[in-house]
Amino acid sequence: MFSAATPHAIATELGDRIKVARLNADLTQKELAQKAGISLKAVTNSEKGKSTLESIVAILVALELTEQLNSFIPKQGISPVQLAKLQGKERKRATGTSKTITKSKVTPSW
Repeated sequence: MFSAATPHAIATELGDRIKVARLNADLTQKELAQKAGISLKAVTNSEKGKSTLESIVAILVALELTEQLNSFIPKQGISPVQLAKLQGKERKRATGTSKTITKSKVTPSW
């Protein structure tokens, strides 16, 4: 469903889903804000698709929907190829495709 959607469209859809979940829980925006420990404006923004990740997580906790996060972004293991390259080291960041900068062998004459 989201494969061809814009980031704005996806955020708007997630906001709509948060609103439906709140209504299904029979909570007002103010009650949800209090239960989640966030401001009323944060709840309003979340339902409009304009929220911080921390606010969305607080809302999911308050609505008891944190299990949905496993479907949202499943935990991924490291690939066997990367595991072989690391040889026991824990991967901390991606190497990217940036070009290697060569250092000049000229020493300054200060």
